[in-house]
Amino acid sequence: MEYYKIDGPIFTGMILVAAKELNKNVKAIDALNVFPVPDGDTGTNMNLSFISGVTELKKKQDGHVGQNSEALARGLLMGARGNSGVILSQLFRGFSKEIAGFETINTVQFADALKRGVESAYSAVMKPVEGTILTVAKDMANEAVRIAKRDMEFITFLEKIISVGEKSLANTPELLPILKEVGVVDAGGKGLLYIYKGFLQSLKHPDLAAEGAELEEYEETADSEFAQSAQSKISAEDIEFGYCTEFFINLTDSNFSEAKFKKRLSELGDSLVVIHDEDIVKVHVHSNEPGTVLNVAVEHGSLSKIKIENMREQHTHIVVEEQEAQAAAKQETPAKPPQEYGIIAVGMGEGIINIFKSLGVDIVVSGGQTMNPSTEDIVNAINQLNAEKYIILPNNSNIILAAEQATELVNKPIVVIPSKSIPQGISALLYYNQALSLEENKVHMIQGLSAIKTGQVTYSIRDTKLENLEINEGDYIGLANNKIIINDNDLLDTAFKLLDEMIEDSDEILTIIYGEDVSDEQVKQLSERVQEAYPAIEIEVHNGMQPIYNFIFGIE
Repeated sequence: MEYYKIDGPIFTGMILVAAKELNKNVKAIDALNVFPVPDGDTGTNMNLSFISGVTELKKKQDGHVGQNSEALARGLLMGARGNSGVILSQLFRGFSKEIAGFETINTVQFADALKRGVESAYSAVMKPVEGTILTVAKDMANEAVRIAKRDMEFITFLEKIISVGEKSLANTPELLPILKEVGVVDAGGKGLLYIYKGFLQSLKHPDLAAEGAELEEYEETADSEFAQSAQSKISAEDIEFGYCTEFFINLTDSNFSEAKFKKRLSELGDSLVVIHDEDIVKVHVHSNEPGTVLNVAVEHGSLSKIKIENMREQHTHIVVEEQEAQAAAKQETPAKPPQEYGIIAVGMGEGIINIFKSLGVDIVVSGGQTMNPSTEDIVNAINQLNAEKYIILPNNSNIILAAEQATELVNKPIVVIPSKSIPQGISALLYYNQALSLEENKVHMIQGLSAIKTGQVTYSIRDTKLENLEINEGDYIGLANNKIIINDNDLLDTAFKLLDEMIEDSDEILTIIYGEDVSDEQVKQLSERVQEAYPAIEIEVHNGMQPIYNFIFGIE
């Protein structure tokens, strides 16, 4: 069968099959969800929002496609949940406004409606981000407008739109770095494609519409490619604003300004979506102050359907459930014999990671100054290893406590060597001896901490005064054993002055680890300058590729 026009009943069938397609893939979509927060509920929210739209649509059941789409949009708006659900509601809200007066629509009118839906969704989001459902919707709408006059049969028309949508979805990791980091495509975009595929299936198989009747409980996902959720690759600490806050304002304020309201709420969080529809305002925002958000909103009218969810708890629940499932699976398969020691270190920079691994470290947890790993990150590293005994090297004073807390959460023999710098961590590893007991290694490796002096060169991010130092923003600063003792506006002068303060006659070896912003020529100049001043000292140079610190020095 070919379709050149869509009337009310055909449109309803398309929506019912789309709902079924989305419904059966909830878990696959949830497993991809890392943006804007890794709370694992994008599929759930899109599904429940769409169910609300379907419920309203079923009450209408009109032959008029415009009136049916209005009913769907109204139900979606009232039931919209989460960032993805609210954006989905706006895509169909704009769509319905474009075709409100039509009893039937052709491909050109359908394409125009998709385009208006995208415009509505972009305008509702305070800070639209590319690489999300917005991008996929926009690319498909643009293709629809481009081909609508040429491909006027709906099945061919939708096949071509979906093909472009698949390419757009595959490209989302190139636009949104967090997706590329975790190795997934955008969850909302994936969900939208399931809806479009449902449209197509409805036209190809009209009998499928009757199967989309009851959708309150979502089915097991049809996709099997996501055995591990994307949330497990991200720490709960990465969630900046912890509470997903949603509600309706029943307006009583005749002077309500959507622009001013958005500005006030944008100061309290992110992922802000505000939809003003006559005397109702739908609000979605991620904030650390949900009470303040509600106080601002209530100034404009009465509030209803308030929902506040702790997204950090949602994330933790997902990770714990997955770890328990993995543990259960491991129990069902023969376990490999454990290695005697598992060694975990914290560090940043590919070169530093390689140094640690060459010294016997099994896992390097990414982190350091300004980016401290959480206790959960360290626990996850411990759980990745199958060892009889564990040694943890925090390599930063701010990480020692998190490492010690991790030992309390894991019932395994673990010692934390309180290393406060990368050179201390390296020195401690040189004192490690696999033949010794855990406690003996602890004693020896702690001795190794005092065998080395640490120097670091970085830059100041603000003007400050520290004892006898006047430090300007952008100055390079030199730290000896984590205390600032030198500042200068020249990198190499700062580095040399720091070393000149630290090197003593008894010192024999200087290790220079240079960062990602330092050139080979600068390292050569510094080495020659130090060698000339201290001809007896042996200099070792490593490209640590670390951020933040231009130079890290170890002196022994």
